[in-house]
Amino acid sequence: MPELRSNFTPGTTPWAVRRAQWRALGIPDADMDKPKIAVVNTSSELSSCFSHLDELAAVVKEGVRAAGGLPFEIRTTAPSDFVTNAGRQARYLLATRDLLVNDIEVVVEGALLDGMVCLSSCDKTTPGHLMAAARLNVPTIVVTGGYQDHGIHRDEPVDIEDVFESVGAVSDGRLSVDELRRMCDVAVCGPGVCAGMGTANTMHVAAEALGMTLPGASLIPARGERVRSLAHAAGERIVGLVEEDLRPRDVMTEGAFANAVRTCLAVCGSVNALRHLQGVATEAENGVDVYALYEKWSRQIPLLTAVRPNGPIRVDELDRAGGTRAVMKGLERWQDPAARTVSGRTAGELLAETAVADPAVVGTVDEPHAPAPTLLLLYGSLAREGGIMKRGAAGGELRFRGPARVFDTQDGAMEAIRDRRIGSGDVVVLRGLGPQGGPGVASASWFVAAIHGAGLGEDIAVVTDGQLSGLNHGVVVGQVCPEAAVGGLIGLVEDGDEITIDTATATVDLLVPDAEVERRRAAWKPPEPTSERGWLAIYQRLVRPLSEGAVIVPRRPGDEPSARPVVPGGS
Repeated sequence: MPELRSNFTPGTTPWAVRRAQWRALGIPDADMDKPKIAVVNTSSELSSCFSHLDELAAVVKEGVRAAGGLPFEIRTTAPSDFVTNAGRQARYLLATRDLLVNDIEVVVEGALLDGMVCLSSCDKTTPGHLMAAARLNVPTIVVTGGYQDHGIHRDEPVDIEDVFESVGAVSDGRLSVDELRRMCDVAVCGPGVCAGMGTANTMHVAAEALGMTLPGASLIPARGERVRSLAHAAGERIVGLVEEDLRPRDVMTEGAFANAVRTCLAVCGSVNALRHLQGVATEAENGVDVYALYEKWSRQIPLLTAVRPNGPIRVDELDRAGGTRAVMKGLERWQDPAARTVSGRTAGELLAETAVADPAVVGTVDEPHAPAPTLLLLYGSLAREGGIMKRGAAGGELRFRGPARVFDTQDGAMEAIRDRRIGSGDVVVLRGLGPQGGPGVASASWFVAAIHGAGLGEDIAVVTDGQLSGLNHGVVVGQVCPEAAVGGLIGLVEDGDEITIDTATATVDLLVPDAEVERRRAAWKPPEPTSERGWLAIYQRLVRPLSEGAVIVPRRPGDEPSARPVVPGGS
């Protein structure tokens, strides 16, 4: 075993004061020199996503003790996309991901602990844990909390996605509030994350494909013996990682990121995985350009499984078919077999013993569910540094052209839907919602869900510099960069301007003459920084663009922004 950084020299001040504290906790002498493991518990009573993590933390600690380590449970902030999205139009959500990273740094680095097991559940906790692992580079294992059970309403399955999209039907008068209330009362039947291929499950998939979970740890039920067994095994294995000195940056190499990108594409994962994986790579300081990886592989990777909202398959069916490893098996010819995992085995070794239990659920590259690209990076005058579109299992190319309807708030766009001031053929532009403009990336997802609930999902396009839910779908280009607040062309769009979205050319363009664009640009003034105090004000001043993962790592001399394609006439 390497020398443990947590073992201080006897007689020194750090040794003496910590020994006094820990003796008061009842820690015996025999445990003082053992590997000291942080059990990072993002538990909260605010959301069912986290309601089982206290139990899993206890199981992890049992595993740590069984392997000869000394566990310490630590608590962090715990953002829930369906609870803590209420304030400030969800501006806290992405900003809280980075607060979580710093939360972990303060405790783990402050105490000089030797390793950590991170209990991940809702959307922002898994990327936050991976980013913290990449930054601190202490031995780490991610334990995903699993997916929640869905309910039955009027003899049909109902889950949180159905609730999310039905709000639009209420606004449109096609569904009563009482009926929606009944759906809400049965949609979630236990702890865990949303059962569709939203951001949470996508990031669980990404964590396993990166090699940062034990094999088979993603896409499992939140309740039952499997999740408990994996939690105990993670507690045992983390002590081995400390002894072997296997660190996150040894695991999260360029090959591992390529494996994760290809796997996320094959399941048509959330658009949000792109910025989160770029955030992890930025924290790892490994030079990996996740956007370039997505751009390279998005035209080659077909859809191997169509989990809701991309198709009819439910996540429990994918679980029974073999889960993430089965999807990686379907991509085996393109996977990097040398990528290491926290299990101590390589991706190639794990895939050699993996089989797909149900080919009807998990296809192959030669026999996929759909040959079309599932997630596209679009560039153009409206997105010089890129925008993202999730296409799901739709076949064929798509070209949408229509007049812009511009809104600076999601509430304004929602009101326009209710008042029927947005109609078929319109391109809704939601702007000023990016990392700096928010501040904190504001949500556009409620509006996108509402237009689907109102039956307009295929008739209206949306272009936004804000964030989307992993459950959103339709003709939506999100996370447009540069954002409006820093002078992106999206901030210069006016009502009635023609906009085109073309998947064949992977472009999103504003059809306004260059001279008119320059006139508007000359008149544009950057918005004033927020005058409020608190976390969002700090975030606004430090955050990097979405194209760099929206991390809040301050720039250093010579640390230049990522190079992105420049489109003539762009911003």
